[in-house]
Amino acid sequence: MGKGKRYDNEPKLNYTKVFAVAIAIIVLIIAIIAIKNILTKAKNTKPLEIKNYFAVYQDEKWGILGSDGEMVIEPMYQEMPIVIDSSKDIFLYTYDINEEEGTYKTKVINSKNEEIWTKYDKVESLENYDKSGNVWYEKDVLKVQKDGKWGLITLNGNEISEIIYDDIKTLKGVENSIIVEKDGNIGLLNNKGIKIADTEYSQIFKFGEDYKNGYITVNKENKYGLISLSGEKILENNQEKIEEIYSDKYFVITENKKQQLIDKQGNKILTENFDEIKQIANSGIIFTKQNKYGLMDFEGNTVIEPTYEELKEINSDVFSAKKDGKTGVIDKEQNEKIAFLYQDINYNKKAGIYIADDENYKSTLLDTNFEIKVMGILSEINTDIGYMKLNIDDDYKYYNFKFEEKKVQDILLSNRLFMKKENGKYGFVDSKGNKVVDYIYDDATEFNKYGYAAVKKDGLWGSINSEGNIVIEPTYNLEDNLIIDFIGKWHLGLDLNMNYYCDK
Repeated sequence: MGKGKRYDNEPKLNYTKVFAVAIAIIVLIIAIIAIKNILTKAKNTKPLEIKNYFAVYQDEKWGILGSDGEMVIEPMYQEMPIVIDSSKDIFLYTYDINEEEGTYKTKVINSKNEEIWTKYDKVESLENYDKSGNVWYEKDVLKVQKDGKWGLITLNGNEISEIIYDDIKTLKGVENSIIVEKDGNIGLLNNKGIKIADTEYSQIFKFGEDYKNGYITVNKENKYGLISLSGEKILENNQEKIEEIYSDKYFVITENKKQQLIDKQGNKILTENFDEIKQIANSGIIFTKQNKYGLMDFEGNTVIEPTYEELKEINSDVFSAKKDGKTGVIDKEQNEKIAFLYQDINYNKKAGIYIADDENYKSTLLDTNFEIKVMGILSEINTDIGYMKLNIDDDYKYYNFKFEEKKVQDILLSNRLFMKKENGKYGFVDSKGNKVVDYIYDDATEFNKYGYAAVKKDGLWGSINSEGNIVIEPTYNLEDNLIIDFIGKWHLGLDLNMNYYCDK
C-alpha cells in the first residue's frame, strides 16, 4: 500500500550535514574541556621563578650560589668567578695565574659546571668603573681572544664583531662604549658591536657623563674633535683641546692655553673675564676667577659675581652654592631658596626632590617650591617604584614623591611579611598587620626580592625566610658591612664591588 501524498513529498535527511554538525559539537566540547584543564592547571601551578646566581666564598674556595639559597657549584675554585648577568648561568674563571710572567688562563662554565665556548683561547669580562671607583661589567657582551686577536661576543655566544683587534677595553666611566685597538690606533664600538669610530685615533674620551652625549677624539697630530654617539662629526679634529664639559649647543675649547666657549659652527662666544669654565648652565657659564665661582650669560655679562666657594647648577637656573663652608641654594637673581646650613645639596630630577644633607648624614627633603617636607636619614630613594625610605626617630618610614606617608605594604607589593617595630624591638607582620615573627630583634631589614630578611640580636646578624622561619640564627658580626643582605644562610660580603656572599 503506498504512502499518501503528504509522505511522498517529505524531504530526505542529509546524513552528511548531520555528521558534520555532530563532529563540530564534539570538537567544541573537547576544546571547552581542554581550556578548563589549562585554566585549572594554571590556577594550581606557581609561576616559574627565574633563578639568579652569585659568587660564594667558603673555606678559601669559590663557587656559585643560587638565589634560593642552594649551592649551584660547590666552592672549589681558587679565584673568584665573575657573574656578568646574575640571571644567566654563565660564569667566568681565571686560573693558572703567573704574576711574574703576566700570564693566565680563562674558562667559562655553566650551572652544571660544564665548560663552554672552548673554541676561544680566552674569554674575559669588560670591566668598568665610575669616578668613585665602583665596579660594573658591560652588559651582555664579553671579549674573546683567538690566535692572538680579540673580538666581541654576546652572553648567548654570538659573535658581534670580527676577531681582528690587538686589544679591547672599556671607555672608563661610560657604559656602552668599547675601545678597540688595531695597529697602534684606537676606535670605538658599542655593546652590540656596531662601529662608532674607525681605528684612526690616538685617544678617545667621554663627553659629559653619558655615552649619548658623544665622544671627544684625538688624532695622530694631537688635535681634538667631537663625534656623536652614532659617529657623526660634530667638531673636526682641529682644536688644541676640548674639555669634558657637556652642552648640546656650546663647547669649551682651549686655544693658546686659554679656554674659550664656541658654538657648533666654531664661532667664539666667550673668550675673556674668566679663569676657567666649570659648567655650561641653562642661562650661561659657571666660571671661576681668582678661585671664586660666578655665573656669566652667553653675551658675557656677569649675572652672579664670583664670590662663592662653589657654584653648580642642579636644576634649570637653580644653583647649589657654598659660602663660609656651608651649602645653600640660590636662583640666578641670588635669591636664597634653601638656607646655607648644609654640607651638600642635590636635586633628584626623576623624583622632583631637593635633598640637603648635613654633616651628620641627616637629610632634609624639599619639594620644587623649596618647602621642607620631611627630615631624617635617607635610606633609599627608588625612582623605579616611586618611593623614599627614611629613618626617622629610629624607625623606618615610607613616602611617595608627593611626600605622602605610605604603609610598607603599599610599597613592597610582592612581600608576604613586613618589618614592624614595637617597644623598641623589631618583628614582622603580614599584610593585614597580624604578627608572624615576635618583636625580639634589635634591628632588621625588609625582605629582599629573593625572600630573605636580615635580623639582628645581641650584636649579631642572621636571616629568616618569607614564611618567617629562621634560616640561620644571629651569628655574624657585620658592623663593618655597609649593606646587610642575606640569601639563605649566606650574607653579602664586605667588599660591595666584588658582590659575593659568604658565611664568615
